[in-house]
Amino acid sequence: MSNILVIKLGALGDFIYSFGAMAAIRRAHPEDHITLLTTKPFVKMAEASKYFNDIRVDERPKALQFIKWLSLRRWFNEGDFSRVYDLQNNDRTSLYLKLFSPRPEWVGAAKGASHRNASPDRSTGHAFYGHVQTLALAGITDVKLDPLEWMKSDITTYGLHAPYVILVAGSSPQHPEKRWPIEHFRTLASKLIRNGYQPVLIGTAAEAEVNQAIARGYEGVVDLTGKTGLFDLPALARGAAGAIGNDTGPMHIMSVTGVPSIVLFCTKKSTIKKHGPQGPAVKALEADDLSALSAADVLETFFTLRSEKAAC
Repeated sequence: MSNILVIKLGALGDFIYSFGAMAAIRRAHPEDHITLLTTKPFVKMAEASKYFNDIRVDERPKALQFIKWLSLRRWFNEGDFSRVYDLQNNDRTSLYLKLFSPRPEWVGAAKGASHRNASPDRSTGHAFYGHVQTLALAGITDVKLDPLEWMKSDITTYGLHAPYVILVAGSSPQHPEKRWPIEHFRTLASKLIRNGYQPVLIGTAAEAEVNQAIARGYEGVVDLTGKTGLFDLPALARGAAGAIGNDTGPMHIMSVTGVPSIVLFCTKKSTIKKHGPQGPAVKALEADDLSALSAADVLETFFTLRSEKAAC
């Protein structure tokens, strides 16, 4: 049995897309002891996946926190890791490679890695496909999107009625331009109701005002703002007719489950090539100004996705 280390620190969307690589690493090392080095927000998801024997939280020491750096170095070297899979591939993890003595096999982009992915395509394209490229260098060629079937939750208490469509009107508060206008979401909700769908609004407390404005006056809308957690999202998606929303973490979580998903992209802040949603039934609609995307266009795309999935 060998000791294997996987490094993946964040962020949420990237972490979700790394589960396919993590599952492939588990399949490649069925009898080995695999440890994940990650950050606190992702521990519960990593535990639920069952891809790891151990999980360690990286405190990500700052430059002058010498004691923490020494502790991390000691842990690296006492771990007797024969191979490290670097799924983070940034300056911090390149530095981590230098803390090992002797160095284990290192699969990643860091200079000095035994299995180094120096291709420019790794960083210019989507992170998922970067993992596909990198793991292939280590002989792992069966990397697929993880549909998150191990993320389970009881959603029966929400009283949803099929067919329902999840609407995600929130996104990073620092980038309001990444949000489709409330008026467009209201129009879409109205059209969905007329077509027999139950609109379901999700989000944190930060989206309460937005979602209340969308739901106002519509008896058919279910507002779950502040009631759902990350583990509810895949379960909600698996029972939904579709998911439509802004470029934000919950949409990326739901898109990999296979639910027909439409993600609205502001090209001033994101590019589909690098940050686009991935999944078997997903479409990204992009515009410099999201207000240019009409509710009619979004609904037409939704119907097309539904038809394509039914035909498969």
